[in-house]
Amino acid sequence: MVLCGSNGYERKYYFNPVFANLPETIKQELQMLCVWFTEECGGIFIMEFQEDGRLEFKHMTSEYDGYYDEIGVDLKVKQYRERYREMLDSLELYYRLFYLGGKEEGNKEWV
Repeated sequence: MVLCGSNGYERKYYFNPVFANLPETIKQELQMLCVWFTEECGGIFIMEFQEDGRLEFKHMTSEYDGYYDEIGVDLKVKQYRERYREMLDSLELYYRLFYLGGKEEGNKEWV
């Protein structure tokens, strides 16, 4: 399930309205992260929850994009994961509790 994303080609940001109940400060932080990513690296950047609740960063580019820096993209993802670890961990926990029913894969109770 997509949480949010940014398209550097169209200069658009998307936030999934399913997550409208997140605090406004978190929504603003997510927008900032996505837009900065595409401003610095180009392409399209998506933050997406996997079936097990992990938050995954996906990035893609047009085959005609000569400015896209794949090494820079991987470094930026690593930087985001380190710098925003607490927020990302909290988002994963939020998703698991509210959208996966508080259960891990294999129907084990979380708490």
